[in-house]
Amino acid sequence: MKRFYAEILGTFALVFAGTGAIVINEISGGAITHVGIALTFGLIVLAMIYTVGDISGAHLNPAVTLGFWAARRMSGREVLPYIASQITGAILASALLRFLFPENKLLGATLPAGSESQSFILETILTFFLMLTILNVSTGAKEKGVTAGIAIGAVIALEAMFAGPVCGASMNPARSLAPALVSGHFEHLWIYLTAPPLGAVAATFACRCVREKDCCTKLKPETAS
Repeated sequence: MKRFYAEILGTFALVFAGTGAIVINEISGGAITHVGIALTFGLIVLAMIYTVGDISGAHLNPAVTLGFWAARRMSGREVLPYIASQITGAILASALLRFLFPENKLLGATLPAGSESQSFILETILTFFLMLTILNVSTGAKEKGVTAGIAIGAVIALEAMFAGPVCGASMNPARSLAPALVSGHFEHLWIYLTAPPLGAVAATFACRCVREKDCCTKLKPETAS
């Protein structure tokens, strides 16, 4: 249960800080800026990896959980509880933001600036590279070395910085679902629920190609989450 509580806490922090930065940027007339929002997402993930990474692996993302399962790094019976925990934490964060900023309509919901197909492809590719990075710097569901959080946080900030203005750079179904549910804006939500898992699972196959047995193979019980 500690792992599930850790996922609730970690995903709450991610959505509260990340989408909170979007909300505050809107009501402050752009004080945080787009770069600041991207850095907020990257830094909060970095912080949560070091905070709860040794407990739950700090997935904080249903797509990442599915990626670890596809890579045979976690058992199937853990997948649904992990995802449920992540969605719970995300909804709690969006609900708190609704309470704090009732005048904000979207609460940081992800919406494409262009066509749906454009954002779908971008979200798939962004999550692909995020998951590929995670698979190569982690062992099982636990982080490997002091640089893992830096690498993962940096990739999130980088991708949010260049692709955020077009597709929102969600890469995380829970992060997109929660503000949509609380704000009641479900436009284009299907993109952010389907593209990230597709990209994450695709990354496991790419990982096998470049790492062979060293990466996406079933770990010994004592090193798995």
